[in-house]
Order: sequence, then C-alpha cells, then structure tokens
Amino acid sequence: MTPTPNHEAAPAPRGPLLAQLAAGILFALVGAWLLLLTTPDARDDERAFTTAPACAAPGGGGSDCLRTVTAVLDRTEEEEMGKTPSTWLYLTEADGTSTRTRIESNLERLPAARPGASIEVTYWQGQIRYVEFGTDRHYTNADPRGSYRLPLAIGLLLGICGATFLTAAAATAWSSRRSPRAFPWQVGLTVTGGTFLTLFGAMAAWNSDNIGDALQLTGVACMVVLALCALAAPFLHRRHRGDDTIALKPSVLTEEACFPGLIMGEVPYAGHAGYLIAGPGVLATTPDPTGAFHRKAAPRTLTPIRVRPPYLTDPTGRPDYDGRAVVVECEDNGVPVLVVTRKKDAPAVLGALGPAPDGVTPPGPIPAE
Repeated sequence: MTPTPNHEAAPAPRGPLLAQLAAGILFALVGAWLLLLTTPDARDDERAFTTAPACAAPGGGGSDCLRTVTAVLDRTEEEEMGKTPSTWLYLTEADGTSTRTRIESNLERLPAARPGASIEVTYWQGQIRYVEFGTDRHYTNADPRGSYRLPLAIGLLLGICGATFLTAAAATAWSSRRSPRAFPWQVGLTVTGGTFLTLFGAMAAWNSDNIGDALQLTGVACMVVLALCALAAPFLHRRHRGDDTIALKPSVLTEEACFPGLIMGEVPYAGHAGYLIAGPGVLATTPDPTGAFHRKAAPRTLTPIRVRPPYLTDPTGRPDYDGRAVVVECEDNGVPVLVVTRKKDAPAVLGALGPAPDGVTPPGPIPAE
C-alpha cells in the first residue's frame, strides 16, 4: 500500500508565530524610541555645540558656552580599540585640577603631545570637547558632532527588522492556510526584502548629512524593494504552485557516507540519532558523526516515494538544518516513513534506498498557494 501524504494546509505553529510577533513588536518599539527621541536629542546637541559662543569671561561662564582653559600635559597613554587607535591625555589645569581626555589618534600623528607641553582644552556642558596644540585642534571622544548617526543607524536597523518580523508573521499565518509548506515563498520574499532594506537603512544613516536625508533615502529604497517584490511574487507563485516534488537524481554510491539526518515514523529503526549512513544498498542511523558506532540499519523493504520540502504537518522534532532540509517520503510495508536530511545529501539517501518499485507513483499535486 502506497502512503498518501497529508497535503492539507494546517495552521502555523503558535510558538514560532508568537515569537515572530514578539520580536517584531519589540524591535519596532525600540527603533521608534531611537528614531523619535534619542536621534533628535543627539542632533540638537550637535547643533547647540556648533553654534555655541565662547564664554565671555576667560575660564568662566555657563556650561552652554565654550570655556577654554590652559593645561599642562603630564603624560600620554595609547590605547588600541579595534582598528581605531586612540590616545589618553593626562592633564593638569592651571588651577591644579587633574583630568584626562581621549582623542581618536595615535602618538605618531601628535608630535606636539609630549610631557610638559602647554595645551588648551575647551569645555562644553562640563566635558572636554577638543584640545589644541597651538593651532592644531583635535576633537575628543566627547565630540557631539555626528553623534546622531549611531542611534539613527540602529533605529533604522531595528525598525526595519521589526517590520520584517511582523510582515513575516502575517505571511506565515496567511500562507499556512493555503499550503502545508513549512518555509513558504511569501516568507522568504519578505525576509529577503527586509534584509536588503535593513542594510541599506544602516548605510544611509552613516552616509547622510542629516536625519531627513537618511529617512528619504530609506523611503526610496522601500519603494524600490516593494516594486521588486511585486514583480517577483507572480513568478514565485507560478513556480511553487501545484506538485511540490523536488526532482533529484540518486547518487551512485561506491562507499559509505555519513551526514546529518534522521528517520521518522512508526518503525523500530526510527529515532533521533542525528546522523545517517548511506552506502551501496544500506541506509542506517547513528549518533556517531563518524558513522562507526551504534548503527541501526533500515530494512530493504524501505522504498522511496518522492522528495519534498518540509511540511507544517510533519512530526514534531523534524530538523530544519538552517532552512536546507528536505524530506524523502518512503514506505515500509505500507507504513509511512520520513527520511529528513539536507538537500545536498538527499541524492545519497535515494541511492542507498534504490529506485521506487514498479507501480508506485508519486502522490498528486497539492493545492495551489
């Protein structure tokens, strides 16, 4: 008796669907907070700093003006932070106050930074914003210029990721009512478009002169991605409708190979050992990645029917192999059996099992998506 796989669509598992919704809402909220609050605040700080006047009284004035004081450089200390070298400057100001500040440069580019040198440091809102070695000015790590770019980039990245998760959840719920596939093309198209937009949004933030330009560039990219997705959707719909049997040729096996996979079904040789051994006339499971120990061979009565994508209706515990899993539908004396492995290893499974017997035909097409 030939098994008749269940091709009826089933609701998507609530666990992954709820996880997508939760991640989408969280990312969207954090992204909105960064874009609507943190980024404008950083931009306001930049504008206030660049337009701040010098304090009227030397060494005095309020915190919103630029206060410049003379200091003596006591010593320097280089620090490597990734690919960006930086130098700590340890200073003693004219009133005896000891402090330090960090600039993004190394000592080779600071020939005037020698112990005992007299320099000028400029404060704004209680922090040293730049130091001057004569006419040579170096901004410190507290420089507020361009500080809005980091929260803007992260905000765009998280906001687009959140929208992608929410759209993917909606696509999963919609497609699961029309197809049993665990990885429908609608979700793949959504994730592909969202990934492109995420990268573009992050780059736009670093390559734009202001917030408005970055948002406009991201908006244009959204329109382009939506147009490309609209063009790709009919093609993907035609490609994935009807029979979803995957055409693979069996490998001609001359020796045994061991690779990730498992056998699922109401048969004694099924289990979650984790690896399959495929060789000339033999298919076995093993927990050993080398295939040397604890082998449990499938009988020769196990015959392949077809290769297909993973279904939502597959038994619990079916691995995904990072989205590369395929399912070899088989039967063993009328008992349905599933062999799950990566697509690149499925030909070896077919070669080990041999051709389907005469009179056994693959099941008919599934409903169109």
